Amino acid sequence: MAFAWLKGHGTENDFVLLPDHDGTVHGTLDPAFVASLCDRRRGIGADGVMRVIRTAALGEPSDAIWFMDYLNSDGSVSEMCGNGIRVFALHLLQEGLVPKGEPIVIGTRDGDKTVTVEPNGELSVDMGPYQLGETSKVVVDGRAWEALQVTTGNPHAVAFVESLADAGTLVDEPGYDQTLYPHGVNIEFVDVQDAQHVAMRVHERGSGETRSCGTGACAVAAATASVQGHALPVTYQVDVSGGTLHVTVTADERLVLTGPAEIVARGEMDWLS
Repeated sequence: MAFAWLKGHGTENDFVLLPDHDGTVHGTLDPAFVASLCDRRRGIGADGVMRVIRTAALGEPSDAIWFMDYLNSDGSVSEMCGNGIRVFALHLLQEGLVPKGEPIVIGTRDGDKTVTVEPNGELSVDMGPYQLGETSKVVVDGRAWEALQVTTGNPHAVAFVESLADAGTLVDEPGYDQTLYPHGVNIEFVDVQDAQHVAMRVHERGSGETRSCGTGACAVAAATASVQGHALPVTYQVDVSGGTLHVTVTADERLVLTGPAEIVARGEMDWLS
């Protein structure tokens, strides 16, 4: 199967983009194909795959022209990806598929999201409202921490730790409450650095530890604002393994994620597996 591809990342959370504007190149993405494509030894290597498709061709309920058809590196479906949507928007801009200087509306499984370009070239995404839920436990190497349930399109369990080293290697998925999270959960470990400044590591469902997680950074900001009782609006610097993101928790309890995006490679290939 011959097809075009691109490789991009947002704070080193990396993705393969598959242009498939009318839906005739790939059809429904096969999970095994996605997993092989994302494999860092047998494929291109990525934390996930984004099919670039017109919403009308996919049949999704959205007013946006373009839809981010996103799957995790194991082939499982994800509702939203905060780093990925910035890379997706950058691709649309670079290819002239959307007008420059105007907000970019992109359809996702978590609803339509609006992306704008900042004067410094970074991209901001209105991620929409969030929900705070129950407190449960996450466990690493026999140690347990309380974790706050935060929904930012994807489910998150946010745990505050004394040091990011407490999370261990994160090669294995931490233990969590499977009754509270029946479809899996992204788990964030947070070390508060200073007022409005945190650092985090994340184990993403379907991908393992990643260098960054946009929806996770948003969950961390929402959880920190709640736990510390910050007045809204408030903006946090969120340091991830792959760089720095900024998240604003607005006065009406929405989340705005700001960070860089890059397209680093492109090509055409015959998939032989």
